[in-house]
Amino acid sequence: MEQLNTAKGSTETGLFTPLTIRGANFRNRIAVSPMCEYSSQDGFANDWHLVHLGSRAVGGAALVLTEAAAVEARGRITPDDLGIWKDEHIDKLAQISTFIKQQDAIPGMQIAHAGRKASCRVPWEGGAAIPAAEGGWQTVAPSAVPFRSTDPVPKELSVAEIHEVVEKFGVATRRALAAGFEVIEIHAAHGYLLHEFYSPLSNRRTDEYGGSFENRIRLTLEVAKTVRALLSDNNPLFVRISATDWKENGWTLDDSVKLAEHLRSVGVDLIDCSSGGLVPDAKISVGPAYQAPFAERVRREADILTGAVGLITDPEQANQIVRSSQADLVLLARQMLRDPYWPLHAAQVLKVPLEPPVQYLRAFPEVE
Repeated sequence: MEQLNTAKGSTETGLFTPLTIRGANFRNRIAVSPMCEYSSQDGFANDWHLVHLGSRAVGGAALVLTEAAAVEARGRITPDDLGIWKDEHIDKLAQISTFIKQQDAIPGMQIAHAGRKASCRVPWEGGAAIPAAEGGWQTVAPSAVPFRSTDPVPKELSVAEIHEVVEKFGVATRRALAAGFEVIEIHAAHGYLLHEFYSPLSNRRTDEYGGSFENRIRLTLEVAKTVRALLSDNNPLFVRISATDWKENGWTLDDSVKLAEHLRSVGVDLIDCSSGGLVPDAKISVGPAYQAPFAERVRREADILTGAVGLITDPEQANQIVRSSQADLVLLARQMLRDPYWPLHAAQVLKVPLEPPVQYLRAFPEVE
């Protein structure tokens, strides 16, 4: 944990301080958070993804993460999700990762399985579950408990099927590496499959994958171990968690600290701290940077690098999150949709050097 201790002890650490995690050298502490674009057919990336992700690399971010890429077709949130479940997906993804690296950013892929929250319409069509008669598919979960009472009941995975899911995360990792991605993030948040297993609100199993805390986190740890074993010593491994369910008797921040300790022990390098998504009636206290305290506590008590995400919009705000040791990275989502060049503009505000591409120099006068 030398990197973490060094970061904690430095009074000079800020938003534009470089960060090294394993063999990855991040030019600053700004990451493009995974954001579903719902613009794929049969899981394939296309020119939309090239422009969307590539423009944010041009804009100065250190790390550009893809949206959640499904490790199997039934693990898609919608029929239009990005996929990494077959070799044919690799070629276009490789073009995207190559372009990102050409902009001196690091390409990362988030790999995911939507579990019981799969087989839904895209958000701009309402996001409801798709009936089987209209192309919907059987969803899976730790227990036969739907996300909403009106949703189709998911199939409870057998132990053998759970092992198959772990293998699919592994095969997806191999494909992501073949496509040139250098950081892998496991999506274990927002009510998707891995989160469904570790939260007591959705996991009612009585076997080795349910009941106790240790049993409920077993799948997440098995996936992390499998992925870590496939990565080189140079490849960072992130895990996105929901730090709290925002629901009584659900997953808590205390639980997240313990999970982070376990994940650190199996070779995870950074915990990306989000929250919620497991139940539709959670009461979430939303405000500017409202999830940064989760990242701060996980960082401090689990002694692991963290990322902060959630309504981080202002350069001074983002800079303070890093300077005050709440997190080591800030991951921006909606603000990056509004302004793909947010890092370049933030550098101007904070009066630090960040060179835009030479093609854009005329639009970014030198910082005084």
